[in-house]
Amino acid sequence: MINRIAGVFARRGYNIESLAVGLNQDRALFSIVVSGTDRVEDLSHEPQVERELMLLKVHAGPQNRTEIKWLVDTFRGKIVDISEDSVTIEVTGDPGKMVAVQRNLSKFGIKEIARTGKIALRREKMGASAPFWRYSAASYPDLEGKTAINALVGAKSTNPVDKTDVPVGGDVYPIEPSDSFTVNQVLDAQWGFLIDEDTSGIRSHTLSMLVNDAPGVLNIVTGVFARRGYNIQSLAVGHSEVEGISRLTTVVPGTDESISKLVQQLYKLVELHEVRDITHLPFAERELMLIKIAVNAAARRDVLDIASIFRARAVDVSDHTITLELTGDLDKMVALQRLLEPYGICEVARTGRIALTRESGVDSKYLRGYSLPL
Repeated sequence: MINRIAGVFARRGYNIESLAVGLNQDRALFSIVVSGTDRVEDLSHEPQVERELMLLKVHAGPQNRTEIKWLVDTFRGKIVDISEDSVTIEVTGDPGKMVAVQRNLSKFGIKEIARTGKIALRREKMGASAPFWRYSAASYPDLEGKTAINALVGAKSTNPVDKTDVPVGGDVYPIEPSDSFTVNQVLDAQWGFLIDEDTSGIRSHTLSMLVNDAPGVLNIVTGVFARRGYNIQSLAVGHSEVEGISRLTTVVPGTDESISKLVQQLYKLVELHEVRDITHLPFAERELMLIKIAVNAAARRDVLDIASIFRARAVDVSDHTITLELTGDLDKMVALQRLLEPYGICEVARTGRIALTRESGVDSKYLRGYSLPL
């Protein structure tokens, strides 16, 4: 499907600058930024919350670390890895903020950049009724007696309404009721991902590629996966540290041997400069999620308390909804989503996974479940 949609842009000469793909119950949600003429129709007529996620690896000697830390705090970023001569920084924000961060950190020397595409959710208006749930703040349903959805075992829950409407003026869709849905829900953060290697040796592999920033390149790359029967579980494309070059991060299931053969096939592409399978290397991985929850004034404090535990940030609030921004790995995404399901989730927008290798050499997955020495 990604190959087909990318082909529509390629055949008409449009260059895809960024792309993010999320999964819904019966459809895939594409958020695409393209460069072209005024023939490209702009559908974003309403106020919206838009966010991107970027990981930067910057040269950082002892004499520069204080200034770098000050810049990170100024842009509300986070340091996710540190070594003797570099730091890896996580930043979220709109496209303008991403450019400002790059300009201020470029004087230190940027080694690598990984970016997602832009995701967006519509801002709710104060006093207006919720379009997806058919109620306003005054008619907010009682939260008592509502249970969370356990998507992995197919448990049922009650929702504020029985049906949801698909909006006609936007490209973001509400989560539909799942009372009759007994298999794994695709909006669950774990859906479709193989965390551990199974008995056949199949596991999720994270590939990082550098490709030319030109029309049709994404179509060519995804065509290699499609012709060989590989399913792309996650895809994130954005500008890299070199002008005219984009970094493509994708997650593909397979054995080590089959992925090695896939990498050899990718190297035959003229538009591809580099491809690395970083699965077996220590790397920092991040995803970005925007989630809109149905809450009134009485329940807002509880939702904000849950958000603070996960270090999520409120980016929009109305009298009947609140929108949160969260970055992290898959487990963190699904944990927050499950805790917020009793309140009613209106919309979810997620990016694909981006990753950069850790210069420190610390593999955090080996630290989970083990006590640290005192």
